[in-house]
Amino acid sequence: MILFVLYIIAIIAEAITGALAAGRHKMDLFGVMLISLLTAIGGGTVRDVVLGSYPTTWVLHPEYVLMLCVVSLLTVAMPYFLARFGKLFLLLDALGLVAFSIIGVDKALSLGHGIIVCVVAGVFTGVAGGILRDLLCNKIPLVFQKEVYAGVSIVTCILYYLLLKTELNHTLIVIITLIVGFSFRALAIYYKLGLPVFNYDEEKALRLQEERIARRQAKKARLHKDEIIIKDTAAEVKELEKEVKDLKDSKKG
Repeated sequence: MILFVLYIIAIIAEAITGALAAGRHKMDLFGVMLISLLTAIGGGTVRDVVLGSYPTTWVLHPEYVLMLCVVSLLTVAMPYFLARFGKLFLLLDALGLVAFSIIGVDKALSLGHGIIVCVVAGVFTGVAGGILRDLLCNKIPLVFQKEVYAGVSIVTCILYYLLLKTELNHTLIVIITLIVGFSFRALAIYYKLGLPVFNYDEEKALRLQEERIARRQAKKARLHKDEIIIKDTAAEVKELEKEVKDLKDSKKG
C-alpha cells in the first residue's frame, strides 16, 4: 500500500516536471502530454520491455494514462504556480526514484531473476523516464551528468534485495529502504555530491598529438645527424688506413 501511494505521487510529480520541461522548449499540447507520459511511466515501460513482461503496466492500468494527461494539461493551465514548488518536486522526485527502484526490483523478482537483473530493472524503472524526457528535449540527460542519481537507485536496489533475504517484515523493509534511499538522494542534493566527470578535451588531445609528432621528427633529425657523423668518421678512418698503407708501401720500396 505504501509503495502504491508513493508510486501515484511519484508519477504525478514526474508528469508535472515533464510538462514543465516541454513548456521550456515551446512544445504543443501533444508534445506536452507525450513528454509527461514518458517521464512518468517511461521507466516502467522500458523495464517491462527489457524483462519481456507483457502487457506493460500502463496497458494493464490505462487509467494512469488518462490521469497523467489531465495532470499535464493542468500544468499547462497553471505553470507559474506549479513552478514555485521546485524544491518540493525535487523531494518528491527523490521519493519517486526510490519507490520506482523498489518496484523495479519487485517486478524482476516476481519473474524469478537474480540480483544483477533485479538491480538493472530497478535502475531502469528509476531513471529511464528522465533520460527519455531529456533526450526528447535535446538535453544531455541529468543522470549522465555529475549528480548522484543513478547511484542512489543502485544503492536502493541492492539494499532492498539484501533486506528481502532477512527475516524482517516486508513493510519494515520497504520503510528502511525508503528512508535510506531518500536520505542518500537528499544529502547528494544538499551537498551537491557527484561522480567524477570524464572530460575529454579535444584541443588538448590535438596539442599532445602535435607534440608527439614534433618529438618524433626531432628524434629522426638527431638520428640522421648521428648517421652523417658516423659516415664522416668512417670515411676519415678509411682515409687514415689508406695513408698508413701508402706509408708502409713507400717504406718497403
